[in-house]
Amino acid sequence: MSVKIFKVGTFNLLNLALPGQVFYERNKYTQTEYNRKTDWIAHQLDNMKADIVGFQEVWHETAVKQALAKSAHLNQANLVVTPQTGGTPSVGIASNFPILNHRVIQDFPETWAMEGIEIPIKSFSRAILQADIQINEDLIVTCFVAHLKSKRPDLNDDEDRGNPIHKARGEARSLIRRVAEAVALRTVIMQKLQNRDSPVIVLGDLNDGNMAVSTQLISSESPFRKWPAEVRKQIWDVLLYHVKDIQARRSYHDMYFTHIHNGHYEALDHIMVSQELVAENPRAIGRVGYVSVFNDHLIDETLSEDEIPNWQSDHGQVVASIELK
Repeated sequence: MSVKIFKVGTFNLLNLALPGQVFYERNKYTQTEYNRKTDWIAHQLDNMKADIVGFQEVWHETAVKQALAKSAHLNQANLVVTPQTGGTPSVGIASNFPILNHRVIQDFPETWAMEGIEIPIKSFSRAILQADIQINEDLIVTCFVAHLKSKRPDLNDDEDRGNPIHKARGEARSLIRRVAEAVALRTVIMQKLQNRDSPVIVLGDLNDGNMAVSTQLISSESPFRKWPAEVRKQIWDVLLYHVKDIQARRSYHDMYFTHIHNGHYEALDHIMVSQELVAENPRAIGRVGYVSVFNDHLIDETLSEDEIPNWQSDHGQVVASIELK
């Protein structure tokens, strides 16, 4: 099996559930809506042409299988979906390559805790999926699929969204949870990054931009150029690189957005790669080629009276081409 180029993608499905099955206590699809949704997902997957896709907002594994069956590109793909917990949707991964093993991570690792700060959060709101995927005879890639806590205010029962103080408290709770999840995810990923030469790829809806603190906690930041070479080497060894940034360095303009809310164009959906897949690394085994964002279906509701139908997604999809040496 000789593979020179493969593509990875991330896809928030916006509540993919079977028809007639209630999610979030009151929502459900008719058979017609469900058919249109799975048709649209398959159409997007065929446009993306990604060989590995991380999914978010999966309510039923069967629904993903039925969407994949309609896809020409991924109808024979291997699929893993995490079990549902806490009344929230799950994440999953589909791969045209063999999935050797996978791990579902619900609880934070014991080593994540921050001394001097007591945060009573011990688990991910949506479990993380880790999968080892065999690309060719010599290459195994570890993929993480994540969906961190949203910015939506986390209100107590006695709080009102219309109250500015209550809303601020709710948004702070969501931020604290998202940051805690980011630190915990970084801790998990470090176990695969440290003292290893096999590539790591992170796929997911991180619910914040690439320069946000919570997102930077996952990827870390490049070392200062004046630091000693040995120190920089240690940081590079565990650094993750945003494909958004890699693409931006090669482009005259930045059209990378995957979500529009109240007129704000945001990049919430991310692909990150370890140094083994970064061209500037002299020991790289490959490089990130072209990065595509599929966001033509998104609507700025401040400029249009149209709305995104419930059988589409309110997120754009991201695909990165990986070119192996």
